[in-house]
Amino acid sequence: MSTEAGIDVQQELEDRIHEFRTSDPPMPVVVVHAEDDADDGAVFSLVKALAEVQREHRSWCAVVDPEVCGEGDGPTARAASLLRDLSGWDRTRTPGRRSALYRRYAFPRLHLIQAIEDAARSEGGEWPRDGDGRQSPEAAETQRKLLKQLAKQRWRPAAVPGSRARLRTGFGLRFVDMGNVLPASVVAGLGALFARSEWYASLAWGLGILLVLILLNHMPGRAPLFLWLRRESKWFLTTTFLSVASREQPTDTSILRPVRSWKAIASRAYDVAGWLLDEREGSRIQLYVLAMLEDLRDGHTRWSWDLRGFKRSRPPLLFLPRISASNGGIELIRAISDVRSRRSELDPLLVLAGVAARDVERLKPRRGTTGAPGPGTARVEGLSRMRVRYRDWAASLRSTQSPSGGSTLPWVLTLPLPSHELRVLRERDRHCVKASNRPTVARVVWALHSLALVACVAAALMGWRALALDREHCSAAFLTANKYTEKKESGRGDQMECIGLATGEVRFADWLSDKQDEKAPGSAGAVPVAWTVAELEKAVRDENEEVEDGSGPFVTVVYAGPLSSDPDGAPSPVKGIEELAGVHVAQKAINDTSSRKLRVLVANGGVDMQHQVTMADKIAAYADTDPSLIGVVGMGRNLRSGKDAVERLAEAGLPVVSGTNSSSELPRKFANWFSLAAPDDWQAEQLSLIAQQLRKHRSEQFALVLARKQPDKGNGTRKEREGRTDAYTQDQATFGRRMLAAKGFTMQVTLEYEVPNGTPQMGDQAATICRGQERKVPTVIYFAGRVEDLRSLMSELSEEKGCDKDMTILTGDDLSKARFAPDRDRVGPNVTLYHVTLAKLSGRGETDFYADTEKAFPETFSGEVDEKNPLLSSGQAALSHDATKALHTAAGKAPHNRAATWVNLRNVSVKSLATGTIDFTEAPLYKEREGHSIALVEVRRKKGSDMYDSQEVCSRSAGDIRPLTLKQCRIPATTSPK
Repeated sequence: MSTEAGIDVQQELEDRIHEFRTSDPPMPVVVVHAEDDADDGAVFSLVKALAEVQREHRSWCAVVDPEVCGEGDGPTARAASLLRDLSGWDRTRTPGRRSALYRRYAFPRLHLIQAIEDAARSEGGEWPRDGDGRQSPEAAETQRKLLKQLAKQRWRPAAVPGSRARLRTGFGLRFVDMGNVLPASVVAGLGALFARSEWYASLAWGLGILLVLILLNHMPGRAPLFLWLRRESKWFLTTTFLSVASREQPTDTSILRPVRSWKAIASRAYDVAGWLLDEREGSRIQLYVLAMLEDLRDGHTRWSWDLRGFKRSRPPLLFLPRISASNGGIELIRAISDVRSRRSELDPLLVLAGVAARDVERLKPRRGTTGAPGPGTARVEGLSRMRVRYRDWAASLRSTQSPSGGSTLPWVLTLPLPSHELRVLRERDRHCVKASNRPTVARVVWALHSLALVACVAAALMGWRALALDREHCSAAFLTANKYTEKKESGRGDQMECIGLATGEVRFADWLSDKQDEKAPGSAGAVPVAWTVAELEKAVRDENEEVEDGSGPFVTVVYAGPLSSDPDGAPSPVKGIEELAGVHVAQKAINDTSSRKLRVLVANGGVDMQHQVTMADKIAAYADTDPSLIGVVGMGRNLRSGKDAVERLAEAGLPVVSGTNSSSELPRKFANWFSLAAPDDWQAEQLSLIAQQLRKHRSEQFALVLARKQPDKGNGTRKEREGRTDAYTQDQATFGRRMLAAKGFTMQVTLEYEVPNGTPQMGDQAATICRGQERKVPTVIYFAGRVEDLRSLMSELSEEKGCDKDMTILTGDDLSKARFAPDRDRVGPNVTLYHVTLAKLSGRGETDFYADTEKAFPETFSGEVDEKNPLLSSGQAALSHDATKALHTAAGKAPHNRAATWVNLRNVSVKSLATGTIDFTEAPLYKEREGHSIALVEVRRKKGSDMYDSQEVCSRSAGDIRPLTLKQCRIPATTSPK
């Protein structure tokens, strides 16, 4: 500032602004004037300079041009005209608006008063008065015209040519206006509701609502929708300043009473219009001031949705460089002081006005009253003269506002400026103070840029979460996923598998290519594939829908098996397909005959069940949400991880009935484990009946075990790799070697072969077997491998020199899945193969299994089906069928829950099943049970042909506990080695 007076006044303004940042100090109407008439111009220039400084300080400022006079005949009318023009002070035309600390102010209350006045003046004429509290016909007609005009104006001020007021409302203000929010919410809710209907119903409802809205918005004399919910309408009806005792009309609003609310607004608008037209009452300017101050107060409400009171750290400032009676400025100052005294509430407006010395008397208290301190106040206690005057003014404010105080303008603080303080200072003596503009916490935290930052971070986190869910789960939406499935890398390749329990829209067939899920032979040596995973999943789900739609009770069983394709090239998961087909046959038969229906869920343990622990976790998690789940069928692959999987199912209270898992360890460790398959050690005992006949007495015979080597490589941790270890081949090797040694064979070192990338490598092993001394060539080989390895073994033995003598191979139950043909599994011309089959299938007249299969898959089978059908000969479907029937039978004994099912399983004995009688009544705890179905099969090539002869040596059906004997299992004499 260039003058001492300017520095002092600027200091006073900044003191008020600094106090406003932390409290609500009373804001005076500061009027500065010169002590000498000759200095009036310097005072007026000083006010303009202070306005420019405040703009630079990023304050919201409104400056009244001293050359502009308000419109009207009298000072009150001119003051009101000035205030109407000030309502547009927050717009883009105002210099410095873009650099202000916070967004523009809104003046909805002031605009409402302006709208009523514009509508009333457009009608013209006299305004009828009600003397007895009742509305006269003339008043009713005038009110109707007023409301019609307001409807044309949309209850907004009329557009006056040349007016400086621009009445648009910002997006943020429209967003919090209940007149906009509520209709938008209603439309959004109806839109969401109609979205579930047919398109024609949604279209009809939408057009109907649109037509109603158009009619309502164009009805003559009506207001905008939900006008009574606007904040200005609530103030309009509830402020005591506008109370009318003579009118017996309601003054309250309610969202549930729109008619009453509308009548209250219409009545109040009529009364206010009369006041605005009657200048004699002097209420027009006060009503405008009241509305403006209330709007400013609302603009500084601290605990609002946008915390605007905390963000606006500087008060709004109104600068009147030159006020006089002629331009309406003095009347405006008087109105501000009068309204503040009447309301007895603080508002944030800080006014600085300049007045000519000759007009100062118009703003001073009446003679004999106590007003603000006089001009002679000196500096005291180190405070500036203006600081002392403000302190004294604030202290006397309470008494000067009282009616008995007699002060005309208690809110006016006059500051006389001596001539010497208005002189221009030297450049070095000039300075300007400024209150802190440091952003408040609310402006930093609760602001659009912070919201944008939070939105970006939230979007990034949600995107990251969505990607993580998509990477982790088989079925994932934006922020949700099917938690019962999980993506896993195959232990034998980089292909992703879907592991877990299929619920919702999950389909394991979707994770198989067309080649991997086709009706074609499986891996080399596998039986033909009669179904696809997609067909079986659809058949099971269709049956489940019928069960769920029915009114009868039902129980749920989970089939857990391998339904992923081998990434090393196997076209389809044959074992899982056959087992699932057997489960569906049982499901269909049960639902057709039983009052307690069966629902089947499908779970996938991955290629060779290498992720069965993860699968068990998902099943256990689902069991917590579905009390109808009574147990698990399947788990047919004997891996080391089977112990962890069965243990987790036991913790969930789920019994497991397996059809094909021949583990000797699981029944000894887990009470919830029930298996229809003969255990590996017992299989080796039955093969000893063959080995005993192959052993020549009085001569040394050599035998060896050829076993699949367990790799220590692959994906996952060491524990996970160990869990994928094939326990079946290890157990077969151990029990086979023990059995051959017990029968008198001289055991050679066990040979192990590797299966890199799914291809068995047996060249060196075949050379070791065939190139030794003639007397050391083994005559019996126990093959502890898988069916997919057999073709490579026979090829190597046929091509290797030295293997031209007769040789016998013994092996376990996995070869029951083989199909011996020239283009499938082969047996060398000098080799006789004996293998175990887990299922001795019952004849067609002994069981309903075949008829049920025909009914479940009418398109697959043509004609009668029996035990010789190649699609069922492996026994996989039959065993899973019997396991499902046994588990459902256990659930049939009340109560129908998994705990009771677990207990009831040891009392189950079901006859006439596909493999005979499934009897768990004699099954001891933690021991192997008896009564397994088994068959020993001999396979050899026909002489002079490339065809193969497969015949059963001996067998017994399930439920038969009589041991097989040497007499029953007699082999032809030609089989004995030469």
